[in-house]
Amino acid sequence: MPGQIEARGLRKSFGDRLAVDGLSLTVDDGQIYALVGPDGAGKTTTMRLICGALRADAGEVRLGGLDLSRHTDQARAFLGYLPQRFSLYGEMTVLENLRFFAEVRGLPPAEWKPRTLEILEFVGLAEFAARRADALSGGMRQKLGLAAALVHRPRILVLDEPTGGVDPVTRQSFWQLLIELLGQGVSVLLSTPYMDEASRCTRVGFLDGGRLLVEGAPGEIAARLDGRMIEVAAEPRRRAATIARADPSVEDARVFGDRVRLRLAPGSAEHVRKTLAERLPSEGCTVHHIQTVPPDLEDVFIDLLEAHGQAEARL
Repeated sequence: MPGQIEARGLRKSFGDRLAVDGLSLTVDDGQIYALVGPDGAGKTTTMRLICGALRADAGEVRLGGLDLSRHTDQARAFLGYLPQRFSLYGEMTVLENLRFFAEVRGLPPAEWKPRTLEILEFVGLAEFAARRADALSGGMRQKLGLAAALVHRPRILVLDEPTGGVDPVTRQSFWQLLIELLGQGVSVLLSTPYMDEASRCTRVGFLDGGRLLVEGAPGEIAARLDGRMIEVAAEPRRRAATIARADPSVEDARVFGDRVRLRLAPGSAEHVRKTLAERLPSEGCTVHHIQTVPPDLEDVFIDLLEAHGQAEARL
């Protein structure tokens, strides 16, 4: 059974606001694709278009090889969807919620009873089957949402910020569940505000203003800034950051803990290192090290948003 997601040329407007602008992406069997972008970038709208909760103004979506607009029910049978906001029934127990969603999906009692027990064990909620949903913690509610999305054994998962607002331990546990599902050939499309989560994915798409600015494997995307990131360990660090920003080759300087992280213009790393090594001590800073460091997705994310904002301002 195929589990591929294919979106081509998706476009969606709300009045005069263009929320999604010609977006295309593909998620193959056993892959996980992360959509990242600032608030209002169009991530949630994109996911709702892909799962059929919204109708696109233009473009097409295929789930498991089926055209969503022409074979809606059959295509949705491949899909499990976890929205950003908890949408289960708080007055019902964990088990009652799963039974409801199993029956909505058409599972007969002979199937939903063993399946609900199996899925509760999988997400770690078996001992809480009799607890009301509104009495669950935030992380447990997200796990219940995942269980409801999985109860009919979908081959495709669409998850809108599934770990938003949960603690780091729960976040790690949730990701372990996703990795197990990938091993079973399930395709996952998710949005996340966390760059460390995006770096775990097969592919990443950076979205802003409804447009996909760049996509690719995390390592390929990060390589866009190879040789352009420098870390400065100096005290006082905020003064070091101010001095670094004065260099015209420094495009961005951000303080992270006891370090200053610099993004440089292409080909300027050696010049900036030498300049700072001389200037920082002369202006009262104690320098521990100045070194080139590998870029990460957050560096690229900031660079893309700045470049896109400048390009939009010129239009």
